[in-house]
Amino acid sequence: AAVSCRTGMKSLAITFHPHPREVLNPVLKIPLLTSTTHKHSLIGKTGIDLLLDLRFTKSLAMMRAEDFVRKILVDRLGIRALVVGKNFLFGYKGEGDFKLLKAMAKKYGFRLFGVEPLRVKGVQISSTTIRRAIEKGDLKTASLMLGRPVSVLGTVVKGRRVGRRLGFPTANINPHHEAIPPSGVYAVNARMRGKKYTAILNIGTRPTFNIKREPTIELYIFKFNKNIYNKDVEIIFKRKLRDEKKFSSVEALKTQIKKDISRLADHTILSAPAST
Repeated sequence: AAVSCRTGMKSLAITFHPHPREVLNPVLKIPLLTSTTHKHSLIGKTGIDLLLDLRFTKSLAMMRAEDFVRKILVDRLGIRALVVGKNFLFGYKGEGDFKLLKAMAKKYGFRLFGVEPLRVKGVQISSTTIRRAIEKGDLKTASLMLGRPVSVLGTVVKGRRVGRRLGFPTANINPHHEAIPPSGVYAVNARMRGKKYTAILNIGTRPTFNIKREPTIELYIFKFNKNIYNKDVEIIFKRKLRDEKKFSSVEALKTQIKKDISRLADHTILSAPAST
């Protein structure tokens, strides 16, 4: 977007779906850093003018690097400038790199801008390192690497209505196969239809009730009682409040939930940077 502002050209972000590893190694199931819908939403907030979501297929994976530049970037899109990370690899077996792009830029007449790899705490930022930080529960490091709070996009689905019976109606969340933090209770913001709500998220197995220990993700939105089944909600993690635990009684659980909710009144929890 910065380059387009300086040059007066339209900016275009190119992304791929499904994840290349899902095509090249379908047996290997890796949680996504962001689902396709979530990724589109986040890119839309950056000021990018256009988005091209290329379907990643085995045929595309077999395309030679120069063919990708010529057929897609030059002939199809007519690019006049390209911005990539200097460690960017593309084309068949990753044969294309920044050095090749420099030669292609000269050959096909477009400007090339390279971005140096960024580091946080001495570690190079990548989707893999961010995903690992999220799955370890290191929200602070993951947020620093992302340049934004860790968030998950999910769809509200029907559950067992346990929370409602306790007096705390919760929304059960299907997280679109995105990477999520470990089990626990988290202070979060819930964003729906452009509005942001204060909420608590429980990730775990509901050990007080759940004999089968089936994993669940439940969202309690403070002072909210609307039907949001089948709606998408972005859950923005702020802080871990406590570990999940099995309570001796339903009353003990209800008492703890009230304590969790009372902590939401402490605005420093939701305004502070994400932490574990």
